[in-house]
Amino acid sequence: MHELPIYPDLADASVLVTGGGSGIGAALTEGFVRQNARVAFIDIDREASEELCSRLERESAGRPLFLHADLTDINALRDAVAQAQRAHGTISVLVNNAARDDRDDVSEMTPERWDNNHAVNLRPHFFTAQAALPGMKTAGRGTVINFSSIAFMLNGGEYPAYAAAKAGVIGLTKSMAGALGPFGIRVNAIAPGMVVTDRQMALWLTEDDIEAHVQGRQCLKRRLSPADMVGPCLFLASAASGAMTAQTLIVDGGVM
Repeated sequence: MHELPIYPDLADASVLVTGGGSGIGAALTEGFVRQNARVAFIDIDREASEELCSRLERESAGRPLFLHADLTDINALRDAVAQAQRAHGTISVLVNNAARDDRDDVSEMTPERWDNNHAVNLRPHFFTAQAALPGMKTAGRGTVINFSSIAFMLNGGEYPAYAAAKAGVIGLTKSMAGALGPFGIRVNAIAPGMVVTDRQMALWLTEDDIEAHVQGRQCLKRRLSPADMVGPCLFLASAASGAMTAQTLIVDGGVM
């Protein structure tokens, strides 16, 4: 991460990351902190988030603002956005990263489980942007980066609700880009491949699974880590991508 370029326009930018306390989100939080941005992040895991803040402060990278909230509670989400703006000013970069890639059997899916999945994986992307929108409109600029996944492109049968939500993120990104472009606000998406996180290893993946995926599907024969998502996200957040909107960057080691 230390080898990534510095984007001068991100210095002092007000950045908000959802799900920024662990996994890909923690890497994104750190990446923006190292750009000298004013970073706030929302997460439900208080312990992991506090550990991240303390580590970054110890490393003199700067301490991000941790906002504890459950993204399925839209009022709490709106309050967290307001807190971030009171602390750091109008949000100029919003990263909708929070997700849960739960596995489900098609025959056993319930309406409640379907709704709970989308309440994490799709609905907050819209309502977080909606909450940040008035300030962005007034400023005449802003960048929204929505995290999707290549999962919905792979015909995987074990995550129907998750795949539907991640496909929905792409549609939402394109619609929001059309609606917000006239105000100078760009909306893009990132679709990661198999990124190996602690949660993935604890719940779904084995070393054999990773090796089979890397050797059988990826052009790049190495595992992907959360840090691999930071560079693409910084690029989309910065003026380097100033003419890009309604686009999806696939960052999967060459699977697609």
